[in-house]
Amino acid sequence: MTHSLTNNDINALSDADLMKLERQIARKYLDKLSIPMVIWPLANTTIWLALWPLVLTGTVPLWIGFFIATVNISLSYLPSHDAQHDCYARPGERLRWLNQFIGHYSLIPLGRGFNMMKLTHMEHHKHANNPELDPDYHHTKGQSWWEAFWLNLQTFQPGSESSASYGKCLERLGTDEARSAYLQQVLFVVAQLSVYIICAAYGYALEALLLWWLPHKIAAVYLQIYLSWLPHYPAKDTGRYRDTRGFSSWLGAWSSLGMTAHIVHHLHPRIPLDKTPAALRELYPVLQARKCKLAES
Repeated sequence: MTHSLTNNDINALSDADLMKLERQIARKYLDKLSIPMVIWPLANTTIWLALWPLVLTGTVPLWIGFFIATVNISLSYLPSHDAQHDCYARPGERLRWLNQFIGHYSLIPLGRGFNMMKLTHMEHHKHANNPELDPDYHHTKGQSWWEAFWLNLQTFQPGSESSASYGKCLERLGTDEARSAYLQQVLFVVAQLSVYIICAAYGYALEALLLWWLPHKIAAVYLQIYLSWLPHYPAKDTGRYRDTRGFSSWLGAWSSLGMTAHIVHHLHPRIPLDKTPAALRELYPVLQARKCKLAES
């Protein structure tokens, strides 16, 4: 439909017609299992787990393991993010087990529990850019790249507002599901610390440092900047078409892990990540008519 409409035609549409056109375009990308998004988490987490015996036995040099682990952990969140939105399969569907498995399995390198990430992420969508209710709000501060980097680095400190934001979000929800998610995350942290302690006790402290601890910190800052700061900066506006923005990335969409099209995700969360750049290209004139904050096409 859009190829037969000029920008002037689209700008002349009513809000109801714009919504109808937007949904018509979005439906083309919804409810289709993305094979790349299935292969990604299965391969990524398996490679990271395989690094441990390969490095500990000397089969793979530690410096190569460090580089691969950093890439693995940087890539670990987004497949689970799709699973949080039931992109692989919704409740009651035949492949629901795959959705849940990828949600949990993908997050192992990141040391995060799927249930906690899903509950807090749903709150982010409901309250994006709200300083009181958006658990990701503290990652969106900073007026420059350097300030954003420095503020996100500080999130590793125990007393930081950001480090406590997810726990406060679960406490605010106060449901049995939220309490279970909190306990699951505590067990993840205990397991991660146990790996560090056991490795150190048996003379593999450097391996633990370079296969998990340091790659985890590097990946966390990268993810916080690209998944929170850049798509939401300056994080002052709220509302369906104003709480996120388009931006350009130095190596195209995929140096940002697809976040240049993050506005599409907030509008239509069940579009698989790898389909959002194409959806954005087709939705661009509609979003322009909506006065969205877009990068130049």
